[in-house]
Amino acid sequence: MHSSASPVRKAAAELIGTAALVAVVVGSGLQAARLTEDTGVQLLANSLASAIGLGLLIALFGPVSGGQLNPVVTLSAWWLGRRDGSGPGSREALAYVAAQTVGAVAGALLAEAMFGRAEVVWSTQERIGDRLLLGEVVATAGLVLLICGLSRIGRTQLAPVAVAAYIAAAIWFTSSGSFANPAATVGRAFTDSFTGISPGSLPGFIAAQLAGGALGLALAAVLYGKPAGRGGGISPESADTAAVRMP
Repeated sequence: MHSSASPVRKAAAELIGTAALVAVVVGSGLQAARLTEDTGVQLLANSLASAIGLGLLIALFGPVSGGQLNPVVTLSAWWLGRRDGSGPGSREALAYVAAQTVGAVAGALLAEAMFGRAEVVWSTQERIGDRLLLGEVVATAGLVLLICGLSRIGRTQLAPVAVAAYIAAAIWFTSSGSFANPAATVGRAFTDSFTGISPGSLPGFIAAQLAGGALGLALAAVLYGKPAGRGGGISPESADTAAVRMP
């Protein structure tokens, strides 16, 4: 079922939702760093807060825009629905991606301001290396496969819990910490904290995420076959997901 919300309201939901997501990721990281110097405890607190926030945001914004909050998810929905109209059109997909990116930057800056770090500073956290890029491919492929799988078996109502649980796990089992979201990755370049990523690391991470998204679509095709008719892909409403995160 498609949302009756106007394109402007849908884009606004994606902007606000992505801003909130990144604010949760960055803000919980800053709070954890203030409370303890134990990096393991910091990551645990940050991952729990991020996963809980992600699930709530998907449930909240899903009825309006699909709660995608992630360019890879949006592009996957566009790709699967481009022939039968079950996904967003080209213009709507571009509007989503732009809104998600602007929202991610705003969310990072908001988190910085809440913790008294109002000065805009680029992140100095370099995340470079084949192992980290492989981790991003794996994290993003798993996310897209999960969303496609839920859509194809008619279990999209499980998306808020399933996506949040997957991200919580991927933060720990991937070498990159499962950013798995190009918009959130760009936003996190604006925080010089342990959740950040240096501008020089962005191209590699974003390329790995896009490759992971393509791999996830390919795996879904192998496991579930090609979408059969209208609604077989990921619509803006059925792709109740978002991106993600983490250090």
